Amino acid sequence: MTAFALPYSLHVLAAVIWVGGMFFAWLILRPAMVAALEGPDRLRLWAEVFPRFFLWVWIAIAVLAISGVGLLHVRFAGFDGAPRYVQVMMGGGIAMIALFIRVHSLLLPQLRTAVQAQDWPTGAAVLGKIRRLVGINLLLGMAVIVVASTRLLT
Repeated sequence: MTAFALPYSLHVLAAVIWVGGMFFAWLILRPAMVAALEGPDRLRLWAEVFPRFFLWVWIAIAVLAISGVGLLHVRFAGFDGAPRYVQVMMGGGIAMIALFIRVHSLLLPQLRTAVQAQDWPTGAAVLGKIRRLVGINLLLGMAVIVVASTRLLT
């Protein structure tokens, strides 16, 4: 086993949890909710789902950052020595974290407030914004995975 095995495995697992969770939420859970639940019930359920998933996203972010920086220094002696695909991976990760923080810090509280007040039109509008940002993040995450796994930009 090399010195890279554990941090690399943790890095990949964290990415799978985050990107896989977004894939599941966007392409599986949301359409099922639309088919099975009325608007207020969907909003109530999302208000319960997001905090649970977001806890795991925070953990994934921490693991990705720590393992990524560690691998960057051990394997490439820092950012300057890293190949382009690693730099693209880092840039994509930073963009994804920024979008996630926007959803978590700005939009989730608005959704909770709307659900508690039973203001369903506002809640639906906020959920639409969250859905768009999660969709963008999902596409970014998938692009980062493609770049990283194929070393497309070596």
